[in-house]
Amino acid sequence: MKLKTALVTGSAKGIGRGIALELARNGYDIAIHYRKSKSEAEAFKLELEALGVKAVALQADVTKPLEAEKLVQDAASNLGALGVLVNNVGDYTRKPLSDLEISDWNLMMDTNLNATFYTCRTAIPIMRTQKFGRIVNIGFAGAQNLVSRATITPYAIAKTGVLLLTKAIAKSEAEHGITANLVAPGVIENSISQPLDQIPMKRLGTTLEVAQAVLFYLQESSDYITGQTLEVAGGWNL
Repeated sequence: MKLKTALVTGSAKGIGRGIALELARNGYDIAIHYRKSKSEAEAFKLELEALGVKAVALQADVTKPLEAEKLVQDAASNLGALGVLVNNVGDYTRKPLSDLEISDWNLMMDTNLNATFYTCRTAIPIMRTQKFGRIVNIGFAGAQNLVSRATITPYAIAKTGVLLLTKAIAKSEAEHGITANLVAPGVIENSISQPLDQIPMKRLGTTLEVAQAVLFYLQESSDYITGQTLEVAGGWNL
């Protein structure tokens, strides 16, 4: 059973918007999630509906457990099911380790790791009932290499946590028809830091390339793939 309904967190703008748009182009009904970008979300909803799919815009601060839980439940209710969850939300802070504030640390953990946990823990029981689910979390290229990154330490740690969480979900939920995988972007066209000299392909990645990597995990040919990481990074960190 394929359920072509998807919640994409942080999808009013940026990479999340690109993912939601590509899924809609492939026939998925979409729950657009936003925290503050209401006008962008509402405009995007109309754009997706023009493609012939159902779309709903839902507001939530997913760093708060109860709001994250309600977001997932509302997405499933409005779309009639929840076949796909894409966890895209995650702030980015670039600062030397010696300058980090506690608030910087907490922001990285809350938006990248905790928010992903909160939405997954609510989505999994829904997907178990359906006997089908596809969870795709957005990570960070090279996180699995466990290399220190002195200027983005809490971000890198949080994304490594997302990687381990994804593997744990993949193992525990496989028997229930649920897969969990990771798409790990490198330096993308909207990235804050753009070290082109470090990228073997000598160009930035595109949001479309990230979105198509997410779509790869949703195809029938990927039904036997779980707990894996697909880097979209042009050879960065090899």
